[in-house]
Order: sequence, then C-alpha cells, then structure tokens
Amino acid sequence: MESIIRYDSKPELDRPMVIEGLPGIGNVGKIAADYLATALGAERFACLYSPDFPPQVSVDSESVADFARNELWSAKAGDRDIIFISGNYQGSTPEGQFLICSDIMEVLIGYDPSEIVTLGGYGTGGIVESPRVLGAVSRKEVRPAYEALGVVFEPGEPKGGIVGASAMFLALGQIYGIDSICLMGETPGYFIDHKSAGAVMAILVKKLGVEVDTKELDTHSAMIDELNQKVRELENSRSSCEDLNYFG
Repeated sequence: MESIIRYDSKPELDRPMVIEGLPGIGNVGKIAADYLATALGAERFACLYSPDFPPQVSVDSESVADFARNELWSAKAGDRDIIFISGNYQGSTPEGQFLICSDIMEVLIGYDPSEIVTLGGYGTGGIVESPRVLGAVSRKEVRPAYEALGVVFEPGEPKGGIVGASAMFLALGQIYGIDSICLMGETPGYFIDHKSAGAVMAILVKKLGVEVDTKELDTHSAMIDELNQKVRELENSRSSCEDLNYFG
C-alpha cells in the first residue's frame, strides 16, 4: 500500500511546530486546527493520497472533482514556523492509518520539527458546560509548559486510550525523539462541537502568543450552549414523566 505525495511547493521552514487536526470525536481537532490555520493565512504545500481513503471524489459547484486526501499547510505565528496536517479523512484500517501517518512523518522529519501537537476530542457522553482540555505527552518533561497554559493531565485518562491520527503522531513523535502532546477538548461526542474546539484553540493561541479573531467560532459556540439547554430541558421533561408514571 503506497501513498502518493504531490507538492505545490517546498517551503523553507525553521524547525516548525506541527499541528495535526484531522476529523475525530466532535470534529474538535479539525475545527480548531482549520480555524487557526485560516487565521494565520496558511498556504498548502503538499497533498497525500492513499488507497486507504474512501474511493470517491466530491464534485464542486463548477463540476470539478475533489479527491480524498490529507494536506500539509505552512504558516507563521510571529517568528515561529508551523505545519498544519489537515483533511477530511483518516485511514479506514489500522494498517492504512499507520502507513499514512508514517508517510506524512517522513515529510515532516525533513523539516526537523521542534514539536508535534495533535488535537482531538475527549468524549464524555454527556453535556459539557465548560470543556476542559486534557493532555497526554510523549515524555513527562513536556507537561509543565502546558499545565501552565491550563491543560489538565488526569492519570490514566482517557481510559480507553487515544486512537487515530492523534495517537499515531503522538507515538511517532515519541519514537523519533520529538516532544509531542495530544490536546483533547471535552465534548459530548455526538455532535460537531465548536465550543470544545474553542477551548483547544485557546490553549494553542496562548502557546503561540498570537491574537486570533474568534467571532465566528464564538457564534457557533453560543449555538452549542443553546443545544445543551434544549438537551437539558428534554432530560428534565423525561424525568418528570417518569416520576408521574411511578405514582400512576
């Protein structure tokens, strides 16, 4: 199984930070990474195509086909170079997931990355009023800097482990001796969660020391609050009905 990598350009980057934000639980990582990449004016420089992606294309308004792929984008945050790993798909099999991430890692190694940050959601299965951002690191020495930014480290969490690209790049960073961390925003896990993504992005913004206009993200976050309120009202209504049935 071989990936195909095509370059739009080959930018010169100085020990970039790598930020992975592919689809996952609540799309938390993807939303946060894509929003930050757009805010920083990131430019795509490479695409990876894999037989482990769905064998399909989407067609745009001008009838142009868009094939399933992962992409690498570069940007600057002050004096710091950043590479974003983005896309609408992850590998569909364990083997494909490993090979795709390994192929991307080979490209990243050529840029001598200073740090790898993977993003994802931490599914709670219930309403989250104020989502925390939990972390897992490649080595314990990475923790203090992120604890100072507000990341929470719970022993043994998540209990089910981390899966997908977020786990793979964290593991590959550990293998190659690159400081790595996975940032996971708490989310119910059953809808696209902009509020959790905002919590994750807030950590990244503090880490990078940049200012980002979050107006659009805040609007979507307010919608999440409304959705949570409706879920809460529905649960209260069901509880009341159950109480009535008990006495009936």
